[in-house]
Amino acid sequence: MRILHTMLRVGNLERSLKFYTDVLGMQLLRQKDYPEGRFTLAFVGYGDETAHTVLELTHNWDTEHYDLGDGFGHIAIAVADAAAACAEIKKRGGKVVREAGPMKHGTTVIAFVEDPDGYKIELIERK
Repeated sequence: MRILHTMLRVGNLERSLKFYTDVLGMQLLRQKDYPEGRFTLAFVGYGDETAHTVLELTHNWDTEHYDLGDGFGHIAIAVADAAAACAEIKKRGGKVVREAGPMKHGTTVIAFVEDPDGYKIELIERK
């Protein structure tokens, strides 16, 4: 078994695709409209779905905003240099909500960014 994808509901698909592709550097792997159900699915990631876990962005055409609740935590992405990744994300228009530094009560260097819908993405430095 392996994890295939994580699904996030997004209020504005184009804005979210721009964030995940232009800001975080993922690729749009596939996208399909379901007119009868009034939704679109878009899959983004850093590699082909046969070998990589990806994100499924679900856009329900009649919903512009979601309450994220308090159960969801974050998505984690490995980066070589968290500070450099934060600088690049800011340069591309992304929002850094916690600058790179050691995690609380630990030594692993982490940072957090936020997507347009408020989902948190943790950057974990892995040299």
